[in-house]
Amino acid sequence: MSVFVSKLKVAILGFGTVGSSVARILCDLAPEGIELTHIYNRNIDRKRVDWVPSSVQWTEDFDTVLNSDVSILLELVGGLDPAGSWVRRALEAGKSVVTANKKLIAFHGIELEKLARSRNAHLRYGAAVAGGIPVIPGLQQGLAGDQVTRIEGILNGTCNFILSKMEEGAEFAEVLKEAQGHGYAEADPTEDVDGFDARAKLVILSRLALRADIDPNEVPCRSIREVSAIDFDYARELDCTIRQIARAELRGGDVLASVGPMLVPRASPLAWSRGTENTVLVGGHYGGDVVFSGHGAGGHPTAVAVVSDVIGIAHGSRAIDLPSKKTAIGGEFLLRHSIRFVVRDQPGIIAEIALALAEQRINIHAISQKPGYGKDSLPFVVTVEPCAASALHRALTRIGNLTCLIEKPFDLQILEPEERV
Repeated sequence: MSVFVSKLKVAILGFGTVGSSVARILCDLAPEGIELTHIYNRNIDRKRVDWVPSSVQWTEDFDTVLNSDVSILLELVGGLDPAGSWVRRALEAGKSVVTANKKLIAFHGIELEKLARSRNAHLRYGAAVAGGIPVIPGLQQGLAGDQVTRIEGILNGTCNFILSKMEEGAEFAEVLKEAQGHGYAEADPTEDVDGFDARAKLVILSRLALRADIDPNEVPCRSIREVSAIDFDYARELDCTIRQIARAELRGGDVLASVGPMLVPRASPLAWSRGTENTVLVGGHYGGDVVFSGHGAGGHPTAVAVVSDVIGIAHGSRAIDLPSKKTAIGGEFLLRHSIRFVVRDQPGIIAEIALALAEQRINIHAISQKPGYGKDSLPFVVTVEPCAASALHRALTRIGNLTCLIEKPFDLQILEPEERV
């Protein structure tokens, strides 16, 4: 016998890649206790499909949805505005909201959760991080009993696709174009390749796992645009690959956090992700390391997380409230770096580099130069011992004045256990 007295009526806001996938799952699976009644989108006529039941009302007027008897709004438009306004108005009206909007949750999640509680409504965002991988439910429930101290993850499927292809020998520009052709990357890929998408997700995970409310704008981001195919050649010499890594760690009363390309040892689970996969490693004080991995991008995986949140609400489950506190971004990771130089060969280059590094108390660990390149454009790599990124930046600023340089020096941190000093 069904436990549902009546069905919860659901509206989809945004009928793009994720919204249409959510509708497909709701129509195909027809989860018990849930009924899709409204679909909102701009220029709605171009979005209509014949596989949606005729009982569903299509509209391009948000107020039509808000003023209906819909119980749950699925916000799948993204961005801060107008999506943020819609979510607030829905919660104020006592309607529950399920969203995949990582930017909105990163910047305004705490405020919106308070609003939801005050109206006895639900705010669920399991799809906001890592698509269909249950990272957020895992943190809220499976790891709530641990003291998480560290998060490291590949949180952006677009960057992982690009870097995976570059590992095979392709260059950034051609792979970006391919990613855009597949629909993995937007026409303007800034949010993905410059790290802002992964940063928003890292902020959400830090709030849930580390119980630290950090300002997204304080998390330093580095772009993957400067990564070249040759960097993967040198990475192999270190038994590493290159991935965009988002990481945060509790250190004293502060949080260390960053997003950007890093050299990742092949023995790490983070090196195993290919294509659009996401991987998140969570380090707990009591439970040790836990790895979440799977398809983090695409309409269907993300839709699975959205529908799972809807089913959870329909079954009366409530998200665990994990209180966080405002925490500053402070300090720097002390890690080895690999620095790629491209120069016109001449005597004294290594001596000048060594002097600039020594002035910042940075020691050279190794120098590697692959054969087969002409003296007029000679690439080589200098690996340095653990240091702060700010100190290395000062050294590279001085080195950048050398007339032999053809390209700006490019450094990558090496993801490995830190040398504590």
